[in-house]
Amino acid sequence: MILSASGWRGIFAADGDAESRLKRISGFHASVAVAAAEVFAGFVREKRKDAKPRIIVGLDTRPTGPIIATWVFDTLYGKGCDILFCGVTAAPEIMAYARSLGKAGKADGFIYISASHNPIGYNGIKFGLTDGGALGGADMARLEAEFRAIIASRDSLPPMPLSTRTAVTAKAMKKGWKHKKRAMNRYIRFSLETVMDRQGAVLLELKKAIKAAPIGVAADFNGSARAMSIDEIFLKGFGVKFYAINDKPGEIVHQIVPEGEALIPCTDLLERLRSYNTDFMFAYVPDCDGDRGNIVFFDEIAGHVRPLEAQEVFALACLAELCQLAWEGAPYTDKNGGLCETAIAVNDATSMRIDRIAEAFGAKVFRAETGEANVVNLGRLLREEGWNVPVMGEGAAGGSIVHPSAVRDPLQTVMALLKLLRIRSRAGKKGFFELWHERSGCKKPYSNDFTLQGIISSLPAFTTTNAYSGDACLQTGSVKPAALKKRYQRVFIGEWEKQKGRLHDRWGISGWEARTYNGSKERRRVNDFSISGRGGLRIVFINESGGDCASIWMRGSGTEPVLRVMADVEGVNPALHDELLAWQRGMVLKAQSQQEGRP
Repeated sequence: MILSASGWRGIFAADGDAESRLKRISGFHASVAVAAAEVFAGFVREKRKDAKPRIIVGLDTRPTGPIIATWVFDTLYGKGCDILFCGVTAAPEIMAYARSLGKAGKADGFIYISASHNPIGYNGIKFGLTDGGALGGADMARLEAEFRAIIASRDSLPPMPLSTRTAVTAKAMKKGWKHKKRAMNRYIRFSLETVMDRQGAVLLELKKAIKAAPIGVAADFNGSARAMSIDEIFLKGFGVKFYAINDKPGEIVHQIVPEGEALIPCTDLLERLRSYNTDFMFAYVPDCDGDRGNIVFFDEIAGHVRPLEAQEVFALACLAELCQLAWEGAPYTDKNGGLCETAIAVNDATSMRIDRIAEAFGAKVFRAETGEANVVNLGRLLREEGWNVPVMGEGAAGGSIVHPSAVRDPLQTVMALLKLLRIRSRAGKKGFFELWHERSGCKKPYSNDFTLQGIISSLPAFTTTNAYSGDACLQTGSVKPAALKKRYQRVFIGEWEKQKGRLHDRWGISGWEARTYNGSKERRRVNDFSISGRGGLRIVFINESGGDCASIWMRGSGTEPVLRVMADVEGVNPALHDELLAWQRGMVLKAQSQQEGRP
């Protein structure tokens, strides 16, 4: 099992194959499901004191989901909990439902059975209360410790009669459609909140603009939970033309992570749609739990449909939200009437392109360790300090989180693109793209006749490693993170002394600074790389003017047994990017070999 803030995951299929489509799970994984439900039931009961906990349960479309659910149902029932089962549901949907019921005092938390973007043989469990996001921080650390203690003494997990599981499952399933319908309705209302500005003018403006200039969006659901969510209803409510393929839940026809080859069916779909209706401009592919979705679009310059890089997707979402603030005009204030400065919360693997976009709007970027819960928690902390945080997310995964949401959501990304494309300048009011055009210092004259390719071309230029490319991952072996980074520090400092003259003369790099990321905390000017432990370590390179111009990054994945690495370079500069990435890989491998005692 991989235990992280992103959920507890492992290969649940009984044959142990990551790509297995078996519905059966092993006895051990039944114990895992029981132990996970048990510790969460105890956690919620403690918070509720004497009241009976009410826990929402949902799942994505993986084959092992239903059998895991039966063990979860029985355990929760045995612990005195009420179960609100909403069946197959997207992650943002169950979290919106939990948030809504929590406000009304009708629910206390949720268990979501999913392994997100991991292969189909995997499954897992994610927990949350009713704040609209997944559980993180000290609460997750506590649950993990209790879970490990139970698993270590498996004799404490008595076998459960099949008849009991069947009865409890039947009872939960009987009310499933009622809760599913309610969850979808709450999700629609909550999604409208994420689109709106304070006066609600954006909704009206967008609907009018789409009516005047029709636009189409396509989707390849790949049998995911989004195939049973609100996408079509929601988008058609704005007048958007919509078409989807692979929209039967559970029929997963290609790899789950929406990268690389997984985008080909969607690319082909958009090409076909455009052959008879050019209103269709872009399409998206979600992962299995539907909390992220990457984009393909028609590139007028190339003359064909192509994918957007995940970092570009996130950059566009951030740009849309900052443009919306500028379009709205009135400054944000706190409850006492004081002005709020604007911040964006991102993870440590997000390109510095976001910093350049934020600077144009007078906003500041703060970074947390990779992991959605870490980013969301950072956003909460910033709001408590008085910052206005309109958007958060993880650039390397392309997922945006638009306030008041606390989870990534591809619908928010789609709506961001629609706002950028359709809220254009009119008499007496500048549109989103013209506001960006002015703030970005673009020297070309503004034209209201722009395309999505035009918006993408206007983004600050950066060359960044694709998180799912082969060069972005290294096998971890038996690496101990803190010890590895201690050795890596020695390797890096030695290499820097050898390379600094050439880096300066060829690329203008004059210095560096180490930054570490643990949870929601960033440390700068770090002298001991090992303090990052299992968290992220970023070396930021500084140019002659004292500005950040490039970086290399490393962190052990919380959801897969790999070490992720990345290079990020300002400008269209593949030569420097490739050099830094190869350098980073070589230094990590050297540090790893030293730790394992190899020559």
